[in-house]
Amino acid sequence: MRPAAVVLVLALAVSTGGTLSACGTDDKGGAAAAPASSGPVAPPSGDPAERAAATVARFSDEELVGQVLMPYAYGNDATTVTGASSRENNAYAGVPTPAEMITRYKLGGLILVGWSADDPTAGTNKTSNVDSPEQIRKLTGGLNKVAGAGAPLLIGTDQEYGAVNRIRTGVVQLPSAMAFGAARNPAATEAAWQAAGGDLAAIGINVDFAPVADVLGPRGSGVIGSRSFGGTPADVAAQVVAATKGLTAAGVAPALKHFPGHGHTTADSHEELPALTQDRAALDRDDLPPFIAGIQAGAGMVMSGHLDVKAIDPGTPATFSSKVLVDLLRGTMGFKGVVVSDAMNMAPAKKWPPGEAAKRALLAGNDLLLMPPNLKQAQKGLLDGLKDGSLPKQRLVESATRVLTLRYRLAATAQPDASTLDTETDRAAAQAASAAAVTIFRGRCSGALVTGGVTITADGKWGQQREWLTAALAEHGVQVKSGGTTVRLIGYNDGAVTASSKDVTVAMDTPYALKTIQGTLIATYSSSQASMKALAAVLAGKAKAPGKSPVKVDGLPASAC
Repeated sequence: MRPAAVVLVLALAVSTGGTLSACGTDDKGGAAAAPASSGPVAPPSGDPAERAAATVARFSDEELVGQVLMPYAYGNDATTVTGASSRENNAYAGVPTPAEMITRYKLGGLILVGWSADDPTAGTNKTSNVDSPEQIRKLTGGLNKVAGAGAPLLIGTDQEYGAVNRIRTGVVQLPSAMAFGAARNPAATEAAWQAAGGDLAAIGINVDFAPVADVLGPRGSGVIGSRSFGGTPADVAAQVVAATKGLTAAGVAPALKHFPGHGHTTADSHEELPALTQDRAALDRDDLPPFIAGIQAGAGMVMSGHLDVKAIDPGTPATFSSKVLVDLLRGTMGFKGVVVSDAMNMAPAKKWPPGEAAKRALLAGNDLLLMPPNLKQAQKGLLDGLKDGSLPKQRLVESATRVLTLRYRLAATAQPDASTLDTETDRAAAQAASAAAVTIFRGRCSGALVTGGVTITADGKWGQQREWLTAALAEHGVQVKSGGTTVRLIGYNDGAVTASSKDVTVAMDTPYALKTIQGTLIATYSSSQASMKALAAVLAGKAKAPGKSPVKVDGLPASAC
């Protein structure tokens, strides 16, 4: 585990000559030199907000616009990419490499993405540029080198763990948010998320688009599912606070999402505009508490959702509603940090051309526009808005200042060394949370739950989980062989399951499907290796199942134990 004092700064040399802007130009307008070394440097002096305001006052229009755009890029390296990646970058941004995207557009940040077929957000991920910690650290270092000195870029990713998990090797793997909700131990949550944040910081990622602060409604929003900590506002709020504190202590800015709450919806905002139909009292009671708690815990970002909030601004996605983002989030709730949009290449945001959508999102109160579908057009829309007065310059100055303030705040101490990645202490924190999550909905609460060995059945996509469970059972002397107790592993939307009273069914995602299944019923809420190890210990009778379901499952108790 990394001490709380360790916070992120990417290795950036601070010029002793002119005053540097965050975009790599000195106060005389010349190009800033690249950092002199890759080692730790002294933190920048002065109040971050004051420094940001003074720097932004010297920005050109292009520099202002660059601060509020956070695109993706093709390629696993800052300066060397394949021909295919070069072509895609040129189509998207008019440049061949991620490094040239940073310099041409004077960007304040970039999002790293990874594509996976079972990811509910897969449709917006047009590329994948996360492979190994070594590759990511080299990529982020290269991006910051071309950005120049003064402050680290905001380099973010969606590392929620569970269903949405970009980096799957070489860093500690936490269970899903819902597993933490079942464990009901905020202290363990904070420790695990600090461990995870330390790994992100060590590879140069200083923004995590997590934790999910959505509270699941009775229908259990499919696109959110186990990405949520649960269905009770107070319990979700406690977990959000813990994850927020953990990431922040590691030097990573958390982004609470999806404001003002995606859990009481049934539609998928990647494909259409979901409606929040509850009245304002219900919104205040059921959806906002985790966001309020996370803000009070120091979250540096809040992500606006592509959600139709009927009680506040019917028909307008929250991302494009000043009533939601200015009046509610900044006014009533007092949020002072960076409001980042959900991906601008999602269907509700593509109602308008990229340039018009970017301008509307800024006017509504967003400070950082995530993943515009076309970077060239988004930039042009904002510059044209400045020229014709439809986008007041002061609105852009406010956002650029907030973004740069966060960048300066992240430039506090040294970037963790790569040797701190995925340590035994970190893995122990993930294992403890996973073990505390295991829930028995029906079955014995002590002793072995399997006899005569085990037969594991699962959909083909769960081959890795079968291997992990097989190995973990072997450590407890339980053999996987034909004729033993059948253990069925199921994930979200795996289809109907038929089981006898002698079988064991394990939900590795939301537990809702268990309500129609016979036999022993268990939930891990997560398919991570740590969760499979925890499951094996319970099946073998070597550990209790202390978890309690954080969501209501019709006809079943929160725990049988």
